[in-house]
Amino acid sequence: MFLYNKPLVKEDMAELTSREYVPFEMLRNKSVLVTGATGMLAYYFTLALMHLNIEKDYDIKVIALVRNKAKAEKKFEGFLSDSRFEILAQDVCDELSIEGNVDYIFHAAGAASPYFIKNDPTGIIAANTKGTVNILNLAKEKKVTNVIYPSTREIYGKVEGVQFIKETDMGVFDPLEARSCYPESKRMAETILRSYNVQYGVPFTVLRIAHSYGPGMIIESDGRVMADFISDVVNKRNIVLKSEGLAERAFCYVTDAVAAIFVAMLKGGCCEAYNLANETEPTPIRDVAKMLAEMFPERNIKVIFEIEGDTSGYCNYARVGLDTTKLESLGWKPEVKLAEGLKKTVLSFD
Repeated sequence: MFLYNKPLVKEDMAELTSREYVPFEMLRNKSVLVTGATGMLAYYFTLALMHLNIEKDYDIKVIALVRNKAKAEKKFEGFLSDSRFEILAQDVCDELSIEGNVDYIFHAAGAASPYFIKNDPTGIIAANTKGTVNILNLAKEKKVTNVIYPSTREIYGKVEGVQFIKETDMGVFDPLEARSCYPESKRMAETILRSYNVQYGVPFTVLRIAHSYGPGMIIESDGRVMADFISDVVNKRNIVLKSEGLAERAFCYVTDAVAAIFVAMLKGGCCEAYNLANETEPTPIRDVAKMLAEMFPERNIKVIFEIEGDTSGYCNYARVGLDTTKLESLGWKPEVKLAEGLKKTVLSFD
């Protein structure tokens, strides 16, 4: 589905690209490689780049690296005839060869959902390690201005004794837990980034992201709370909770997350990590479910509790907030309220 023509997505793009703290002008006449471009954050990031081209004539060359060309052609259908847009179909784990300049790389390729953690853990590890090595070899060759890497809050592991985790805090996790394929390989990817900087001078910036959502997200067979809730509402099914739903989450709407990615890419420090989360509305997941059900009464959705089943694909640490002071020092702040973001997300699938 090509979302760019939807009015609510156009509104998102206009709002996102008008944020004055992001120096979008730096992207004029640049070339940007986006890996994993059909994933939600990378997709909105790519739409924003093309919006700058279409509405402001920035002349950005956008290269969207994807594994599934047919899927990408559907998601980017309206850009296929634009000479400033190109699809590169290959696995990021294969060696990369691109003609011409590459100024920035947003390396977002790699799965994160509980479904893939259960069914393809080695694929997750490969994308985050071998894939990152391939991206950095290209970055070294092209002498890029910056590589931006979307990591995860889960690299901190279990952190005790703090209310909010700073970028310098590090906890522990068990490498033999089934889920550890994801945070361990993300942590390794950050080390690979730093090693390429030390040895070859490749610049990078890391964002440690928590619970983003919005139009473009994958909602079928994903397994994450927000994806499952949105899928239920879109398909007019009752929302089924496998727990009491007391766990708190702080959800960040996609435009706020992508604005953070841009500001870190263009203003962030080299070799720095930034926490990315919306900590303004921490909410128990049962309340999120109820909010969605009440938001669309015509769909006759109920919230049902079925407390059983295998939860090995899910992170079971007690919630600790992320300290986003460092990111906010670049001018960023979350602007989209949870209720507004939920409504936009559901309607984007209509």
